[in-house]
Amino acid sequence: MAVNFTHIALHVRSVDACVEFYERFCGLAVVRERTDNKDRRIVWMAEPGRESDFVFVLLPGGEGRNQSERDFSHFGFAMPSRDAVDAVADKGRVTGCLEWEPRQEPYPVGYYCGLKDPDGNFVEFSYGQPLGPGAEPLQTAS
Repeated sequence: MAVNFTHIALHVRSVDACVEFYERFCGLAVVRERTDNKDRRIVWMAEPGRESDFVFVLLPGGEGRNQSERDFSHFGFAMPSRDAVDAVADKGRVTGCLEWEPRQEPYPVGYYCGLKDPDGNFVEFSYGQPLGPGAEPLQTAS
């Protein structure tokens, strides 16, 4: 049986604020919208050109997250270079949502920084992981 990972759906406090964040910092675009039975906005977002591969669904009515410093749950976005990681960190610093300053970690983590979205989720921007642009060949565990 073939299985494909197609989406993540989150209940968030403010769909509008999260849409703006993911457009601004992650380059996602709204690909579908509808309203629920309470006339609240539900949004599907995706990377341009990948709308049929994977979507991020934002649903109204969430309570928000209050992640501790030791909770490294996050969404990960690959960047094309270290400079691109630094640029997103600079934008996050200016807007007050930078949580993890850029840093280099051993393989497979690479170079990364982290922002906090309007709902309190950590969002990582990385370069040099074995996923996405700048990917190194995956080293398997022995």
